[in-house]
Amino acid sequence: MSVETGSGFDRGAALGSDSLSGTRGFLGLAGRRGGMASGIAEVRGPEASRRRDAMFRRMLLVADVVAIVAAFTLTVALSNRSLQLTWAALVGLPILVVCAKVTGLYDRDETLLRKTTLDEAPKLFQLATLCALVAWLTGGVMVRGVLDRHEALFLWLALAAGLVFARAASRMIALRLAPAERCLLIGDDIAADTIRAKLTDHSGVKAEVVAHLDLDKVEPWSTDSFSATRLAEIRDLAQTLDVHRAIIAPRSADAGEMLNLVRTLKAVGVRVSVLPRLLEVVGSSVEFDDLHGVTVMGVRRFDLTRSSAAFKRGFDLLGSSLGLLAISPLLIVIAIAIKLDSRGPVFFRQQRVGRHGNRFGMFKFRTMVPNAEALKDSLRHRNEAKDGLFKIAEDPRITRVGRLLRRSALDELPQLLNIVRGEMSLVGPRPLVVEEDQRVEGWHRRRLELTPGMTGPWQILGPSRVPLKEMVAIDYLYVANWSLWSDVKILLRTVPHVLGRRGL
Repeated sequence: MSVETGSGFDRGAALGSDSLSGTRGFLGLAGRRGGMASGIAEVRGPEASRRRDAMFRRMLLVADVVAIVAAFTLTVALSNRSLQLTWAALVGLPILVVCAKVTGLYDRDETLLRKTTLDEAPKLFQLATLCALVAWLTGGVMVRGVLDRHEALFLWLALAAGLVFARAASRMIALRLAPAERCLLIGDDIAADTIRAKLTDHSGVKAEVVAHLDLDKVEPWSTDSFSATRLAEIRDLAQTLDVHRAIIAPRSADAGEMLNLVRTLKAVGVRVSVLPRLLEVVGSSVEFDDLHGVTVMGVRRFDLTRSSAAFKRGFDLLGSSLGLLAISPLLIVIAIAIKLDSRGPVFFRQQRVGRHGNRFGMFKFRTMVPNAEALKDSLRHRNEAKDGLFKIAEDPRITRVGRLLRRSALDELPQLLNIVRGEMSLVGPRPLVVEEDQRVEGWHRRRLELTPGMTGPWQILGPSRVPLKEMVAIDYLYVANWSLWSDVKILLRTVPHVLGRRGL
């Protein structure tokens, strides 16, 4: 593909060298007035994009059917009474699939770059609850014989777990089978670099930026009316590049410009994702309010209410207490191994900055030689982290047992004691060391409104890949958007991240 001087059109990956006609036509957008041409409804997007979306929908449908059938079959098989499935159960199956379709469980993936199952878990629990209640209350209709309370509870648990895990597995398979989603990035160079980094080596995402259009380097958008000729130019360009999705990072204050661009891209069947400028500050902590035909975004309060703080603290106490009780034998074995491997204390307490800037000693199993802090300055030239963080992949200060503890994240387990003491939470912003905290300025310091966490949104992204500036922004958005369900999702994603460095 030839690059036109001054057009702002950058070559992407594997675009070829053929010259494209109609590039300037692509930059001309729909007018503010006038309707679409009569043939616009017939314009279709790239066939590969539709096939990719269809693959995900079909895989999810198969996953739901398998999960529902397996849950009912398992409930009947494990019952100590003579229960049997009836023909009415076969009629109920498509009804449940229709309910899933109505609630949007098959249509989310085509709008999202990151295919994730945990975000839709509440809807899956609702579907499982509906299914279990109908099977229980209509005794004898779907199951020959009446389900007792224990069997109904088992059916509900089997349905909920089955739907979540079957969908996660189906998405994993679909991501392996489907071709990468080809994206056209419309925005400046900074946005392009950020999006390329986010599309690389992250779970649930299989996409690549094949072309980049910098809005600051192109001529202003045209206000010509929407014509069939212009749509044909846009369609031909999208087909030539085989674009499945456009990612827009707007910088202009003219909303009409962006709206015309979105309408044009969607009219030719290209998926559109937008990085909204306002949400860079408030995240998704908004409620959409319909003010008699005018949409207003209400921003939720930043800090937690007293009841929310109490729920979070109760969740922390319950989880940490049960955790300490369950892993106490493992803690004893690790302590003995540390003492046998090297001289020094079993635990290491490091000064961290907690809620409201208060400092506390964070417990960890000692994984380094006793004089590790004194050796830090001599190793700064090997630092692999960015923006003030200090991390070395093969740190020579780590002991043999310490290396095993770090790889398995078992060195973090003593932080459950900090949670019981109220200094930390199960999930929250990362507690920074004093040196790192001094680099955090401005509104990013609002991250200290919540108790720091044993795990959090930053940790499951991969600490060595996220610079300090981006990390504190992620923590800020976590605080702004906190909910108990978000904590549960992060905990669930931490497990596969620790075990296999990947998430659901």
